[in-house]
Amino acid sequence: MYHESIPRIRPRHESDITDAATALVQVHATDGYPVEGVRDPKAWLTPPGFIQAWIAEFDGRIVGHVAISRPRDEAAVSLWLEAGHGSEDKTAVLARLFVIRDARKRAVGEQLMRAASEYANDIGIRLVLDVMAKDTAAIRLYERLGWQKLGLTTHDYGDGQHAEASCYVSPGA
Repeated sequence: MYHESIPRIRPRHESDITDAATALVQVHATDGYPVEGVRDPKAWLTPPGFIQAWIAEFDGRIVGHVAISRPRDEAAVSLWLEAGHGSEDKTAVLARLFVIRDARKRAVGEQLMRAASEYANDIGIRLVLDVMAKDTAAIRLYERLGWQKLGLTTHDYGDGQHAEASCYVSPGA
């Protein structure tokens, strides 16, 4: 399958967008992520308020991705701030995490999460995220890495569709 035994994790460059978009479309086909679909995968990879993103590669092929961005009315941010923790300028949202199916079970998602968390710690911000209840493998990963559940929310998408989601905050530095 892959000659390399561990993925290479590195900051995403503009030149990576096309290949990362291809991987995203593949993940959507196998897993239905993101639920909103992938009409414009290149735009989806760089959300409003974008701060930084990382990719995972095996043998030069992009197999995973994660990004962080500034808060924009996310439920996880609201739960974090309402509980009296930090300020919005010291909070960022971890999102756009995916790993293609044939690269899973190789700690790719974990290594992407660690890269984003290390960056956040280095610049003095806490990360929050929301994850749909159906994404049990992602939930297990977050909890194994010490992320704490903040509460529940509803993820609205599509044409009036809704799904239960949980909000999490990264471990403190």
